[in-house]
Amino acid sequence: MSLTRRPYADSDLPRVLDTMSHWIAAAGRIGYDHIGEIPHRVYENLRGRRPVGETVHLWEDTEGLAGLAIMTRFGNSFDVFTAPRHRGGDAELEMIDFAAAGTARLHAPDPADPHILTDVFAADTDRRRLLSGAGFTEFRIWDDVRERALDEPFAGPPVAEGFTVRSARFDDAAGLAAARNASFDDDWTGEAYREQFMDKPGYDPRREILAVAHDGRVAAFTVYWTDPRNSIGHFEPVGTHADFQRLGLARAVMLHAMRLMTDQGIATVTVNHNAENVPARRLYESLGFHRAHQTLGYRRPHPGNGEHRPS
Repeated sequence: MSLTRRPYADSDLPRVLDTMSHWIAAAGRIGYDHIGEIPHRVYENLRGRRPVGETVHLWEDTEGLAGLAIMTRFGNSFDVFTAPRHRGGDAELEMIDFAAAGTARLHAPDPADPHILTDVFAADTDRRRLLSGAGFTEFRIWDDVRERALDEPFAGPPVAEGFTVRSARFDDAAGLAAARNASFDDDWTGEAYREQFMDKPGYDPRREILAVAHDGRVAAFTVYWTDPRNSIGHFEPVGTHADFQRLGLARAVMLHAMRLMTDQGIATVTVNHNAENVPARRLYESLGFHRAHQTLGYRRPHPGNGEHRPS
């Protein structure tokens, strides 16, 4: 089955999300992440630093969408998602090679980490075999993938005095930028956050839940995503402003979102976090999340001379 490749455009997002939801329904979670990770990675992680069609590509065949590559996520890493009908074969390997070479072309080698990176579910034996054959080696546990059923009871203490939990509004962009910067050591501006994430497809301010301090500052935040076909929700990201930590505010915004997802008929919610992030693990475990999967980091040396380039 021949493949064609083309650059992604914003208008592709609804089809991409619907198709990946079908892939998960057909093949299960292994090999895919929650569909909400796609707009998050394309629009928040990549942040408009390059035209989206330069860093995100689609493959199609006679049956429709066949694959998706997101390049230069975190600079030197990439993601590839492949239709179940092409998993483990030459088509998936073609996508991996393209994404790795494109990331190398677009991201200069970093002396602190002169590699091209990707991650893979530990249980995804097909992808791990292809990566090994393409010269990648496993080097670390990457993420814990946690989940909890929403039909199990959940409750929490009242929101700390002086704070209000609510959904975002578009005029919260500056406050959300400041909170992200203070949570993740990032460099958003309000204008950039509005233009590069809030105004992009897939974002809905009703699904960004905030804890707001009495002085109007955004103290904690999360975005929740839903996949109604598979009845799975997802958190990405979750953050607390450095000035407001240890007040239970991340827990408060997540609990609020879990109630909203329950009202929408979502049965399970997931969250990913760096496996070495102990505070995140403790937070999610306190909310009833258990580890369902792990992902592994794979890497190969950056070619450094640009000889491996996408065609």
